[in-house]
Amino acid sequence: MKTQDFYYDLPQELIAQDPLPDRADSRLLVLNRYTGEYEHRKFRHIVSYLKKGDCLVLNNTKVIPARLIGEKVYGRDDAEADEGIHGAKIEILLLKRKENDIWETLVKPGKKAKPGTRISFGNGLLYGEILDIVDEGNRLVKFTYEGIFEEILDRLGQMPLPPYITHELTDKNRYQTVYAKYEGSAAAPTAGLHFTTELLDEIRSRGVNIAYVTLHVGLGTFRPVKVENIQEHHMHSEYYQVLQEEADKMNAARAAGGRLICVGTTSCRTVETSCDEYGRVLAGSGDTSIFIYPGYRFKVMDGLITNFHLPESTLLMLVSAFAGREHILAAYEEAIRERYRFFSFGDAMLII
Repeated sequence: MKTQDFYYDLPQELIAQDPLPDRADSRLLVLNRYTGEYEHRKFRHIVSYLKKGDCLVLNNTKVIPARLIGEKVYGRDDAEADEGIHGAKIEILLLKRKENDIWETLVKPGKKAKPGTRISFGNGLLYGEILDIVDEGNRLVKFTYEGIFEEILDRLGQMPLPPYITHELTDKNRYQTVYAKYEGSAAAPTAGLHFTTELLDEIRSRGVNIAYVTLHVGLGTFRPVKVENIQEHHMHSEYYQVLQEEADKMNAARAAGGRLICVGTTSCRTVETSCDEYGRVLAGSGDTSIFIYPGYRFKVMDGLITNFHLPESTLLMLVSAFAGREHILAAYEEAIRERYRFFSFGDAMLII
């Protein structure tokens, strides 16, 4: 299958730049993956498509303010750096914690970030040193500081919004789900942004189970597919965890005839990674680089709530694997005709 098979033309003005005042007020396109038929609803009406005994799977990762802007420093140590020469602006995006103070990062501009380069953030509140260049030009950076790293990051860091969002985000919490718990993501699991606590309470009151998994979203999920043949694309790994209690909830629901409905492609990739060949979700943790594209046989997921994805992206390939490429592209054409809002702060789809 070719990457170009997943191209569609999107008018620039349909890329959502800001979240709606009410999370649940976004639109919802409901797609029947067997027939290709669709309906237009509001997201808050999602409850009418969920049945008693179903299990909704949410990714409770929390986005960290992973974007740091600093200056290249020419001093040999922190004392010298305070008095030293500060040079070019350097931007660092935290991707994955390797050890306590060592992170895999994306650095711009990369040519100014050779091993040994030192960077000052917040006038010396935080220092970073480039240790090595790793996969795809990413850098390993060792940070030094006094105090608690998370508190310093919260003070100096910015939310790592995707490049297609050019508006400034005034409220950091709007790029966070209401159930975000475990810090570690460089991007939000955006399908979950539509849920409010009140909507989740209503879903529970209807006898729908809610289970949580954790997958720390890295930028690998969003990297463009640069090969012509999609089977040659290499997915970056992301850390996931499924607790025993949550695996039990999912397995009990399916054993009783309920459906497992994943909120977002990250929840989908987590359960499809952690299940066995019989469709039982297993507790555990590790790294996953699962790449789901047409031809993949789903072992556990029965339904998917997701946003509208970029052309030729691995996420578009995943939803095409679940509902069929023709059904997905036809639904996207309908969404464009109806002026749906696309991407991270955009509207949603329910595929069942």
